[in-house]
Amino acid sequence: MSKNWTDPISPWFLVCEELGEYIGIRFGRVAPGATEPEWMFLRHIDFDGIGGLAELLRRRGAEVPRLPQIKHPAPASWWALVRALPKFLKPRQRVRWGRLDRGQVLTSTKEMPPPAVAWHVFDEATTTQIRHVCRKNGFTANSFLLKHLTKAIRPFLQDESSVVPWMIPVNLRGKVFRDRDTANFTSYVGVKVRSYETVTDIHRNIYAALGRGEHWANWYAYDAGRPLTTNMRKWLLEKEWAMSQWTLGSFSNLGDWDAEKTISEPECEGGWLFAPPVLRCQVVGAGCVTFQNRLSLTIQAHPDLTTSAAVPEAWIQDWVKEIQIDLASMLAEAGRKTAAGSNGRQLKPKALTKIPSRGRSPVAPQAN
Repeated sequence: MSKNWTDPISPWFLVCEELGEYIGIRFGRVAPGATEPEWMFLRHIDFDGIGGLAELLRRRGAEVPRLPQIKHPAPASWWALVRALPKFLKPRQRVRWGRLDRGQVLTSTKEMPPPAVAWHVFDEATTTQIRHVCRKNGFTANSFLLKHLTKAIRPFLQDESSVVPWMIPVNLRGKVFRDRDTANFTSYVGVKVRSYETVTDIHRNIYAALGRGEHWANWYAYDAGRPLTTNMRKWLLEKEWAMSQWTLGSFSNLGDWDAEKTISEPECEGGWLFAPPVLRCQVVGAGCVTFQNRLSLTIQAHPDLTTSAAVPEAWIQDWVKEIQIDLASMLAEAGRKTAAGSNGRQLKPKALTKIPSRGRSPVAPQAN
């Protein structure tokens, strides 16, 4: 267990802020009956995504006793960083964008949240169906959502068959300790998504990265960077060497919150939204959270990529469409298998009636 009480992540976000980046984590609440969210922002210097949502709920009167803990068994070890060092030294491979509506150019982005953002909240029935098909097929909702997010963004790339690299945050609560449970406990793994990969492939790739301890390698890389000066951190960020690979963006899922619906404070009711910050080195921020059994998707773009809300709106529409298409296909396939199984069970006793009953009624096997 790592007992570093100081935070090795916050200094990097502080440097990002000095470089002119807006480092607020985006949260939103769509109140019952509302059509637009109430946006809220917490600096990543002070919170991570899980900690930020807990903080906002607590401020509004909700009791949020214990925050989600890391489930993967990979042990905390500096050896993970030693093994991963060659990856940090590999050339950065960027993915190029196609033609986009760039929107209005902003002269300063440090004080203003990214204007290009879109969101969607699924109803409880659809959220339950997504959970069901993921569990039934042996992969996580993360893998399912990331597959369709990447597919939605591909048409906007210069080469739609590009290998798309993502940064996936990993919550280290339970193995890392801080003086405040809402502080930064987040490392990450880098995952590359290929156009031909299935949800199962992506699931295996994510868990292979976790199995190699890449989240610990990245955590200890930041920890080892404590002696770096501000100028050295700035240089690494500007040269895009501050992470183990170049990434198109960040994909983060805060998980399930209050499935039992015990939170009833009026200021907490409704759908909750979340998106990680966007930086020049990762221009897309896609976030998910399930609050009281309703899954939400939020996606935003860095102003250097676009300030036009039409771009992330197109992404979110395609993301939702891809999810719905695959969900319908999986549910239909499950229905066919159930029907085939039922027909098989009905036909089996009829076949057995051809065997001499040896004094028993030929219909007896139907009781099985």
